[in-house]
Order: sequence, then C-alpha cells, then structure tokens
Amino acid sequence: MELRVSHAIVRLLDKCVNFGSLLDGKKLHVSILKLGLDKDSFFSYKMMSIYIGLGDLVAARKVFDDMPIRTLPSWNKMLSALSSKNLNGQVCKLYSRMTAENVNPNESVFECVLRAFSGSHVAIDNVERIHARIICHGFGTSLIISNSLIDLYAKNSHVNTAKKVFRLLHSKDCVSWLAMISGLSRNSHEEEAISLFSDLRRMGIVPTPYVFSNVLSACKNIQLFNVGEQIHGLIVKIGFCSETYVCNALVTLYSRFGNFTSSVQIFSETQQRDAVTYNSLISGLGQHGHGARALDLFEEMQLDCKKPDCVTVASLLTACASIGELYKGKQLHSFAIKSGLTSDIFIEGSLLDLYMKCSDINTAREFFLSTNRENVVLWNVMLVAYGQLDDLTESFSIFRQMLAEGILPNQSTYPSILRTCTSSGDLEQGFQIHTHVIKSGLHLNGYVGSVLIDMYAKLGKPETAMEIFRRLSEKDVITWTSMIAGYMQNDLFINALGLFKEMLDRGIRPDNIVLANAISSCAGIQALNQGRQIHAQSCVYGFSYDLSIGNALINLYAKCGRIVEANLAFEKIGAKDKISWNGLLSGFSQSGYYEEALQIFAQMNKARVLPNLFTFPSTLSAAANTANFKLGKQIHGMIIKTGYDSETEISNALITFNSKCGSIDDAKRLFLDMPDKNEVTWNAIMGGCCQHGQGHEAFNFFEKMKQLGVRPNHITFVEVLTACSHAGLVNEGLACFDSMEKEHNLKPKPEHYACFVDLLCRAGLLSRAKEFVENMTVAPDAMIWRTLLSGCIIQKNMEIGKFAGHHLLKLAPKDSASYVLLSNLYAVTKEWECRDHTRLLMKNRGVKKEPGRSWIEVKNTIHAFYVGDRHHPLVDKIYEYLGELNKRVAEIGYVQDHNSLLNDAEQEQRDSTLCVHSEKLAIAFGLLSLSKIIPVLVMKNLRVCRDCHNWIKHVSKISDRAIKVRDNYRFHHFEGGVCSCGDFW
Repeated sequence: MELRVSHAIVRLLDKCVNFGSLLDGKKLHVSILKLGLDKDSFFSYKMMSIYIGLGDLVAARKVFDDMPIRTLPSWNKMLSALSSKNLNGQVCKLYSRMTAENVNPNESVFECVLRAFSGSHVAIDNVERIHARIICHGFGTSLIISNSLIDLYAKNSHVNTAKKVFRLLHSKDCVSWLAMISGLSRNSHEEEAISLFSDLRRMGIVPTPYVFSNVLSACKNIQLFNVGEQIHGLIVKIGFCSETYVCNALVTLYSRFGNFTSSVQIFSETQQRDAVTYNSLISGLGQHGHGARALDLFEEMQLDCKKPDCVTVASLLTACASIGELYKGKQLHSFAIKSGLTSDIFIEGSLLDLYMKCSDINTAREFFLSTNRENVVLWNVMLVAYGQLDDLTESFSIFRQMLAEGILPNQSTYPSILRTCTSSGDLEQGFQIHTHVIKSGLHLNGYVGSVLIDMYAKLGKPETAMEIFRRLSEKDVITWTSMIAGYMQNDLFINALGLFKEMLDRGIRPDNIVLANAISSCAGIQALNQGRQIHAQSCVYGFSYDLSIGNALINLYAKCGRIVEANLAFEKIGAKDKISWNGLLSGFSQSGYYEEALQIFAQMNKARVLPNLFTFPSTLSAAANTANFKLGKQIHGMIIKTGYDSETEISNALITFNSKCGSIDDAKRLFLDMPDKNEVTWNAIMGGCCQHGQGHEAFNFFEKMKQLGVRPNHITFVEVLTACSHAGLVNEGLACFDSMEKEHNLKPKPEHYACFVDLLCRAGLLSRAKEFVENMTVAPDAMIWRTLLSGCIIQKNMEIGKFAGHHLLKLAPKDSASYVLLSNLYAVTKEWECRDHTRLLMKNRGVKKEPGRSWIEVKNTIHAFYVGDRHHPLVDKIYEYLGELNKRVAEIGYVQDHNSLLNDAEQEQRDSTLCVHSEKLAIAFGLLSLSKIIPVLVMKNLRVCRDCHNWIKHVSKISDRAIKVRDNYRFHHFEGGVCSCGDFW
C-alpha cells in the first residue's frame, strides 16, 4: 500500500514539475508532509525543484533547510537557483554554509559561486581563497571555472593573476580569449589586448562578435585608428558586419576619431539598431561639436521607437552645451523630467554643465540648489564651470561651502579648482589647495598629481613640479605628459627631452600629446635630427596624421629654417587649424625668415582664416625686422578692427614694432595708453628706449616699474644693463647687476655678464672687466669674450685684446665676427702683420665674413646696397652726388678715418670708391630721391662704423635733413649734426 502511494506521489510530482501551478505544488507539499515523506531526501529534492521551477525561492529554501540530508545535487540546485535570480549575497552565504558543513563542492558549485562573486563587490582576498579551494579540489585547469576566474580577477584589476590563469589553461575556448582580451582592455592594457587578439588569429581561431567589440574598444582607447581600420576589414571578411555589438563598436571607433563619413555609413547599414547604436553616434557627434546633427539623430531615434536612456539624454545635453543651444537643452530637461530621468547623476551633471556653458548662471545655481547636493559630482561641475569663467573667488566660495556641508572632495574636485588657480595665475591660492590635497591623502593620486604638476609648471615653478612627479609611485602617460610639457613651457627643453627618453626607457607608450611636446622641445633648441627621430617614432605609433604632431613638426622645421620641410608638414595637414597657420608663421619669424613669415600671413588672409591673439605678434615681429612700417600700420588697423587692440600681448608687440621701425614716440604713446601692463610691456618700452639712444629714459622706466611693484625678470635686466652701458651710467649699472640675486633672486645668465662687461669697457675700465671675466662663477662664453674684445678695440688696448681674442677663437672658430674683431684690433693698433695673419687664418679655415648691406625704401620699392656697389640703375648719379656731399662735409670739419683698417700703402693703392660703405650709398640715394619733408630711413645688417657715423652727422647738418639709421644694434637719429646716441654706442 505505502509503495503504491509513493509511486503515485512521484507521478504527481513529475506532472507538477512539467504542468503544475504553484497552488498545486503547495497542495502536493501538504500531502507529502502528512504522509511523512518529507524525511525522505528524494521527495524533499523533488519538492525543492518544484518550488524553484515555479519561482518560489523562499519555499524552496525552506524545503532545502529542512532536508534531513542535503546531497551535493541539492546544494547545486539551490545555489544555481539563487544565482539565476542574481541573489549573489545569498549564494555567497550558502556557499559559506556548505564549506562549514564540510560538503565537497563540484565544478557546478564553484561556477555558481564565481558567477555570484562577479556580480557583486567581493574583496579580492575572498576570491583568492576560493581559488585556492578550487585548486585543492582539482578544478584548477577546468575550462569553465578558469574562464570565470579570468573574468573575476580582471574585474578586480588583478590583471597579472588573470593572465597567469589564462596561461595555465591547456585548452582555451572563445570564452577564455574573450575574458582575457576584455579584461586587458578594461584595465588599460590595450596594447596587450590587441597583441592577444593577434595570437588568437595566428592560432586559426575565429573571433566572436564580442571579441571584436572589445578589441575595437582597445583601439579606440589608445587611438590606434589604423589598427581599428584593419580589424574592420577582417570583420567584413568574416561576415560579422550585421552583428549589432560589432556595429556599435565600429560606430564608436570612427566617431571618436571624427570620421563621421564611416560612422554614419556603418550606422545606416546596421540592420538591428539598439539604443547603444544611437548613443554611440549621438555621443560622438556631440563630442566633436556637431550638436545639431546629434539632435537630429535623437528625433530619428524616437521615430525608430527606441527608448532614450540616461546615456542618450546626457550625450544630447553635452551636444547642446557644445553649440550653446540653451533652448533645446531646456526642452531636453523637460523630457528628462517627464521620463523620470532627472535623478540620474550623469544627467544632473550634464544639465548643470549645460546651464554653466550657456552662461545661464542663475538657472545653474537654482538647479544646483534643487538637487541632492550630497552628490560630489555636482559640486565638481560647479567648480569646473566657475573655473571656465576664471572666477577664482566664486570657485573658492563653492569649495568652502562644500567643506562646510561635509562633502568630501574626491580626485576630480581638486583638479577643478587647481586649474582655476592656474588660469588665474594665483600661485598662493594654489599652495592652499595643495595643502588640502595633502591632508586628504590624494597627493599621491596620479590624476591629482598630474594637475598639480601642470599648475606649478605653468606658474613658473618647474622644480616643485618635478618634486611632485618624483614622489608619485604610479605614473601614467598623463603624468609624464604634464611634466614634459611643464619643462617645455619653461624653456627647459633639454630637461623635457631627457624625461621623454626616461619615459621610453621605462616602456611607457607615449601618446600624441607627449610626442608633440617632445618635438616642440626639439624645436626650442633647434635639434633637427632628434626631432626627425621623434617624428619617425610618432609614425610607428600610428600618429602620422595627428593634428597636434603635425603642428609641432611645422614649428620644428620652421624654427630650424627648413622652409621646404615646414611647408610640406603644413600641406600634409588636411584640416588645418589656426595653430597650424600660427606655427608656420611664428616659426619663420623666430628663425629670421621674416619675408617668408609675411608671405604666410598673406596666404592666411587669402584663405580667409581669421587671425587671432597669437597671429599678430609674430606678424608684427616679421614686419618690424624687415622695417616694413607700412605693412605694420595695416596690421595695426586689422588689430583695431578685430578688437584685439585691448589685449596686453598685442600692445606689447606694437610697442616693439614701432620701436624697431624708428617711431619711438608712437611706442611711448601706446605704452602710456595701456590700462594693463605686465613685465613684458616694461621690457618692450625699455628695449625701445635703448635702441633709440635714450638710456636715461630706459633707466627711469626701470625705476618706475619697481615702484609700481612689477617684478623684473631676466630680460628686464638685459634691457636696463644695456641702457646703463649706452648712457654711461656706470654706478647705476653696477647696482642693478648686484641687485639681481640679492633683491630679485635672479641668477645672472651669460647675456647679463656680457652687458656688465660692456658697461665696464665703455667706461674705460678694461682691467676691471678682464678681472671680472676671469673670476666669473660660470665659464665665459663667446659673447662675453667678444664684448671684451670690442671694448679693447675702442680703447686700443692690445694686451687685453689679444687675451680676449685668443679665448674667442678657441670658442668660436667658425664665427666670422671673431676674426673681424681681432683683425680690427690689430689694425687700430697698427699691428699690420698680425692683422694679415688673422685674415689669412680666417681664409684658410674657410670662414667668410657677412658682407655689409643697407636698405632704403623709396616710393614703395626697397633698394639694397653693398660696399662699393655699382649695380644700381642710378649708380652714376649716386656717386656724383656722394662726391658733392663729401666736399661739403669736409668744408665744415669732417675728416675721413683712414687709420681704421688699411695701412698707408693699401690706402694709396685702393680705389676710394671700392671702400664706400653701403649706408653712405643708401643715404645719398635717399637724399636724391625723397622729398625734404620725408625723413631718410636706412637699415643696415651690421654695426655702423665710426667713420660712417661721423660722416652721417655732418651730412644731416649740411642737408638740413633728419636721417635715421638702424643697424643690428640700435637706432641712430641724426639731425643738425648730432646723433641721439651721443656718440656712445
């Protein structure tokens, strides 16, 4: 009888499992209890399975707990049921109980537990403990379990352990490869992920769509666009073009690199688009400033009946913010409210970002106050927003309020306010925030450390930046980039390149920004070959068409005077930006190719590229150095028209331009009209006064600068020492030099030592100058010896002159100025044999002297003259008029300086017309050709000699004309027989 009942119950149980309802199951359970069959493990297991199958896990768990003997299948069944419902916490607890009851788990148990671990936050030591048990129970090489372990270790950032598990697998399936590739990609080991993908292909394994999706993501993250394109070709070949996962990854890849032709085509060809497909393209369009297209795609998404999610709305809000579409942004805000998405932290942050970027500060504040302000992200957005407005006061107010409300700053908070300190130039506030960073323990965080490095470097403290860099135990590519860029921005180019080499030696893969900074550092020291090597490296890394690297290459080749290569680098850039144009223009201007720089400016205007704050200074510099006063005035007009005339940097460039073109009065007027002056402004006006022989006035500007609290820099002291030297202010110059280190903490550079030596020489203190040079703490360079030798020529001091000349020839054997100066010394002291020996030495060494050349503009045409030039169309008239001038100046006391370079025999044999210096010819032509009301302005590439200087003074008197001569040192204003330099130059 009992046996028949048992069989009947078994049939009912089987029927209930396949066709029953929960109510039937409970009725059957009651019958089992009444018959006392619940003590039988078989019936308990059956009943537990029914409850699991009908979805009542509470009842199933009670049956499980009441089982007299829990067999291994029972544990497996219960664990699997809990795992299927993502009740990961209960899975872990049940596994712990199983361990406590000494039940030996099998492969299925470990699989369930690892799946539960993967879906919850589990401490890594728990993972390691279960891994140890897996090995103990002999499942260490189980494919299913190993795949789960690889995934779990990778999710917990233990990539090396994951790789070890992967390597120990004797046979790997697609899941193994996917777990390892995705794990590497997620943990910033993108190169290894791509390399592993290559191994998979070499082994003949066909990748799954998920593998392709992950490896494409890796290409996107490290900007290996070329590799991504190759993988796209493989996808087409294998036939996975219709797989949605793959299409989404391809859309994201091409969108990230701004290739919307390809991304839109793939999007259009995707047969089964999901929300991720739309989000990928919307996000890419928004990030690249195509906000309008992103909004159009959103409408298409709605027509396609795809429900927008938080990612969609956040991306669209970012798109609206990028194009200033406040109205449509507000519409999206309404949509988010209706859809119940406003509580999402990403949407809250995007909304706040929208209002701040669209300058709707009041709405932004209102929204911020209406949100749950416990979310630190919102505080960070507010800090970023006020930082973008350069409102340091409000940023600090927000920061203090944040601390007062007990919100703990995170690794994104401090960078936001530190960047504001950087843009505002407030180092003191930056120090305070740095103190907060140290107290919070985030000073060793790589991201925060990178921003601190950037701040200190940009605010002129590269030593502090380097201290922070060295303290960071973990440095990523951003950290290295910040420090290398910091060195480069402070003109410490050799340090930057040394650090770049160290980075490569440590096996860190540089990104495009690091490579661009390294190339720019090469440009800074004109290290052409090293720059070319880094260019080759950038191509190997896949950055052949990168814009930032292209711009850096333009700068490199232009500054190294490689005009053809600079233009080739420029033409290679498809989408040229203003940085491309400005790089070429400034590079040519800084390397002395002024005509080429002005041609680039003309091309820029022809291409309708609007000049900006960085265009005008370089163009004005080129115009100034070619004495193209008319073009400079036209550029000044453009500056006023474009509204840049209020910019301090532009005004500084205009002061320098007017000074170099002989209009010191206009330069002073500009200076006085400037509301905001920086140290560059003061340096520019002091330099201008020095050029025009107004040393006393330059010194007075220096005194006023100090009184107003403007901190002088190294350039300031070059200008003021030059002013003292040319004005004969010996005591003042000595005091200035001594104050550099004592008062201003500025260590003198070679150019300051040269100025000081020049000051002593001009004052006739040659012995003191020699003693100073010999006792310098740094080795004197060629410039210093050249200055001392020049002083000896003026004072006709053979002993010290020979001493200086000996050192100069050792340091600069290929510089023609070394031989010319020494030859001149021997000539003025009548040491003709020594002079001839020096000239022969120069010839034997293949050193050629730069020929003297002068320019004058007459009726919009530049006329150039050389020594003894006879190529001008009006040569006969010029020489005839020059003869007349020579007679007239002789009548009022001019005597030609015959003892300068030639001995008596040479003077008798030499044709006098062959010795006529170029400036005399240019002045004679100018007096012949220009109206009396127009000043004669002559430019010369070399320093004007004493004889010509004396001659021009007399010519200005007999002609009653104003004559201006700009040599390579300064301006000379001749009028009424007097020069502005006071014969002291």
